[in-house]
Amino acid sequence: MTRIVIIGGGHAAAQAVTSLRQKKFDGEVTLITDEGMIPYQRPPLSKMYLSGEITADRLPILRDSAYEGMGVDVKLNTRATQVDKKAKTVSLNNGETVPYDKLVLATGGRARKLTCEGSDLAGIHYVRTIADTDKLKPEFEAAQNILVIGGGYIGLEAAAVARKFGKTVTVLEAEDRILQRVVAPEVSAFYTQIHTEEGAQILTNQMVTSIEGTDRVSAVHTKDGSRFECDLIIAGIGLIANSEIAEEAGLETHPAGICINEFCQTSDEDIYAVGDVAWFEHSLYQRNMRIESVQNAVDQAKTAILHILGEEKPYAELPWFWSDQYGLKLQIAGLSEGYDKLVVRGAPSERSAAFFYMKEGKIIAVDCVGRIAEFMQSKKLIPAGISVDRAVLEDDSKPFKEIAAELLA
Repeated sequence: MTRIVIIGGGHAAAQAVTSLRQKKFDGEVTLITDEGMIPYQRPPLSKMYLSGEITADRLPILRDSAYEGMGVDVKLNTRATQVDKKAKTVSLNNGETVPYDKLVLATGGRARKLTCEGSDLAGIHYVRTIADTDKLKPEFEAAQNILVIGGGYIGLEAAAVARKFGKTVTVLEAEDRILQRVVAPEVSAFYTQIHTEEGAQILTNQMVTSIEGTDRVSAVHTKDGSRFECDLIIAGIGLIANSEIAEEAGLETHPAGICINEFCQTSDEDIYAVGDVAWFEHSLYQRNMRIESVQNAVDQAKTAILHILGEEKPYAELPWFWSDQYGLKLQIAGLSEGYDKLVVRGAPSERSAAFFYMKEGKIIAVDCVGRIAEFMQSKKLIPAGISVDRAVLEDDSKPFKEIAAELLA
């Protein structure tokens, strides 16, 4: 094995290169991305990069020198159009064909687009790539009345930035509550309160049916007959996995992504898939899933490269996530689906609390706001599967590090 090809431009692609370098791989490495920048961080796009707190030069995960030092052939603004798994080649949109011994698909996903009437008008923006945010920025600065469609992380983070700049902000969420897919009703209520206190309007059960405007958006209509005027729309309504190239190559896929095993191998032993595009069974939760997080992208890339280089270490990492809104850091460890009890530690009214998701007396996930100790220690407690008494978690007078040490002893 002398040639490894990586397709992607995010955290998974950068980690694949890093892992190869750390393992002293001395073969040929080619990285292909259809973007104009070397692999970069996406989380800041809806926060610090949108607000102008950081500039584009702060986004790359590795510097150019890292790729040069590894001897990586980086192909920017280049799209992989076809994978021939029999010939073991990748065809590019510039007519070039790149051979591989092992191929890593870190193709990520793309923003789900609105499809209602008027969804092709100017003034509608999505936040997935740096090009998206660069296009949004000048209009964002000029706009005063911003409407956010979607009460997920992207939408709420963008709403928080808009309020920071004094914009009028309305968030329309189609479901009963914001963050419905990922947090408990109590956490949804907490963030609804935070946004309300900061001056944003959160409206739920608002399904957008059409967008009004001549050449540019001027208002949004919803299913209940409401009309909301705006001069800019930011939509965060989900992610679609970029799995088409795998499907066309004859690899096993699922509507949610590319199917992989515990070593991140696809149905072809020489092709791996990692990050936002990968559909897999998580050993800790015993169910199939696709995880959109930096942690998952990084750890799956590590697993894939280890396996490529002959080390078998099954992927079994605890998922974790974060979000920054109004100076508050939300840190989530684990997946809460299936919980039977919620235990709150701290004071949500004071914007400092940990929300523990319990199942049969054990912690399966935690949402922490301004609670780093609870977050860090829960990353140890959750995989350990230790039963915990509710009163122990609720006792905020005792440092959580001490509680965790006793439980893990």
